[in-house]
Amino acid sequence: MDRWFLIAATILAAIAGVRGLLVLRHDERSRWTVYWMGGVMLCQIGYLLLRGEMRGACPLRSIAEISVFLAWSLTLFYLLIGPVYRISLLGVFSAPLVFIFQGFALLPNQLVSDPIKVQNTTAWGETHSAMSVLAYGALALAAVAGVMFLVLDHLLKKHDLTGGLFNFLPPVRELLVSLERLLWLGMFLLSIGIIAGLLMPHEDDAWGHVYAALGVWLCYAVMMVVKRVRGITGRKFALGTVILFVLSLGVFAFV
Repeated sequence: MDRWFLIAATILAAIAGVRGLLVLRHDERSRWTVYWMGGVMLCQIGYLLLRGEMRGACPLRSIAEISVFLAWSLTLFYLLIGPVYRISLLGVFSAPLVFIFQGFALLPNQLVSDPIKVQNTTAWGETHSAMSVLAYGALALAAVAGVMFLVLDHLLKKHDLTGGLFNFLPPVRELLVSLERLLWLGMFLLSIGIIAGLLMPHEDDAWGHVYAALGVWLCYAVMMVVKRVRGITGRKFALGTVILFVLSLGVFAFV
């Protein structure tokens, strides 16, 4: 049953992205994107609730489950923060990423139908897992905003100022401010996850994912400090945000 919720969420994400792009081609705003993504969120919650019952814990025990949780986190932050970005267009850019994360989980042999119950869970361990992946949702949305900035920058340099995409993209300054706020939010949540990871009981050979998360945090911190102290052009800041997020996905190899 949990798989059907995930399939429905993936189909709705595909509809949100494709329909949004088709509407943009006609120089119109996709006003239904937020409703499609709201449907994605409801289906994701259904999946996570059922999967959590099957696991007896937060469903973050495999790469596929983490991928779905990350898609949920991205959708959550989109619905909460989307108005800052002109909500419909951010959804058009976010929906394909949600589709990719969930599509990966639906690949053969990724999600077992009868997952093993988790034993000896701790509050610190659950907090570490949940807050870390939740932080990645904010960082993923920041990367989406970075892609939007790069698209806008490209259109401006080409002097292509008449298409529907340009008309509905938010102003450059507003986009960069929102991007930075998302990065600070992601780093704050990741900080909580790292602290919980340091406090949770685990074997000596299980420190890899905590150190990997700390490495991700440090990379983002360096970029933010450099931006504040020396300054970074908007294009480099957006590009750095996208590259760091893609590279940081490697942390899940330590799960």
